[in-house]
Amino acid sequence: MAPRSHRLGAVTALGLGLLLCTSTVSAAPVPADLLPVPVPDVEGPLPSASPGDPAADDIADTATFFATDADLDAYGYVEEEFVLSGTARRYAGADVASEHPYRTRVVVRRPARERDSNETALVEWQNVTAGNDLDALWMSSADHLMRSGYTWVGVSAQNVGVSHLAGWSPARYGDLDVTDGGTVGGDALSYDVFAQAGRALREPDGGTLAPGLEYDEVLAIGASQSASRMTVYYDQVLPLTEPVFDGYGFMVGPAPSGERPEPVFQVLSETDVAGSVPREDTDTLRVWEVAGAAHSGWAGRAARAEIEERDLGGQTEFACAEPPFSRVPLQHPLNASYDHLREWADDGTAPPAADPIERTAAGEILRDADGHALGGIRLSQVEVPTALNTGTNRAADADSTFCYLFGSHRPYDEEELAERYPRRGSYVSSVVRTDVQNVRSGYLTRADARENRHEAVRSGVGR
Repeated sequence: MAPRSHRLGAVTALGLGLLLCTSTVSAAPVPADLLPVPVPDVEGPLPSASPGDPAADDIADTATFFATDADLDAYGYVEEEFVLSGTARRYAGADVASEHPYRTRVVVRRPARERDSNETALVEWQNVTAGNDLDALWMSSADHLMRSGYTWVGVSAQNVGVSHLAGWSPARYGDLDVTDGGTVGGDALSYDVFAQAGRALREPDGGTLAPGLEYDEVLAIGASQSASRMTVYYDQVLPLTEPVFDGYGFMVGPAPSGERPEPVFQVLSETDVAGSVPREDTDTLRVWEVAGAAHSGWAGRAARAEIEERDLGGQTEFACAEPPFSRVPLQHPLNASYDHLREWADDGTAPPAADPIERTAAGEILRDADGHALGGIRLSQVEVPTALNTGTNRAADADSTFCYLFGSHRPYDEEELAERYPRRGSYVSSVVRTDVQNVRSGYLTRADARENRHEAVRSGVGR
């Protein structure tokens, strides 16, 4: 892939927006009324055995927790782990209440060669809802991120994740701490920790985190709880500190109003919009809602299966009232959103708008006769269905409270499929037509559309 400077002439405008300068953090002086974000100390990369290496006496002491099982070599990528340390502020309103030392880890997955980089870094706030670090947005989008040349950086910003790391491998992670020895609670240091990880990428040639790579855009992304933390950072910390990130992706979670110059992209599943009211787009805010998709659907669970077996001993099973885990691929609009956010931050062209999921005044989702949500981004898995996929579910026992996040998936039986799609060609052509429209609308990448077509051909539907 050619460097950004070689490709600017081929970039297609995506809409309106505010022209933003690139690399402003490293090039421009910090305004006198804003606190600078210091460059943290970086140690590494840490030595890491390959997961399953028989030469490793104790894999927990020699390997990166949740090391990816994606095919890095196929894309010319490397995975490296670093320790970040420095001083983080604890904020109280518009003031700095105190400053504290911290020590945490980051994981970097990046092109090994500069020519394969698209000069954009996605810095993900690791999600800790499950009690451990989870690279939620990397998991199901790994192929897209690597074929596109992104650098992905996962930041362990919260105490739940850091404490789990220390317990998982005291030898490797035992000295990590984001609480100053337990004196700072509430993850109050997490905002500066996250910002300093982004700041480290602004060093010349990528600094120690990404040697030899330069970044035109450094984008912050977070899912679910991490989106909530990033919203606090955006609303309460950014007014006090220099901007580090060129744009923000708030996925399946809350998002700020987008009143700052840096663009804000929010992508929501059907699960997330239930009970809410639609938000209006602005010059710096774009909101997409994906019909039929779940907050935590099948793609993420499938992507985590082998890693959770390796590092955690297996996946938790859930008893849900409906068959769990929507198969609507939320990662497909997410993939498109990263590309749009990159261009929005680069040259100001905003992403295309999308219709919201239709709701009653009370926030209840409106559905067609088959049970599919109305409105929203409608992928071929919804428009040309082989199952009823929704973003709703509930627990069937007291130990399965997370079921409401999984959505539901109820496949059609053979009789229903034969009635809907009497010929394979009619089914495949309907999938292709829907995907072509979504590609033209900007909601789906061409690569993901090809994947959908291949799956439709292999499915046997219509035979």
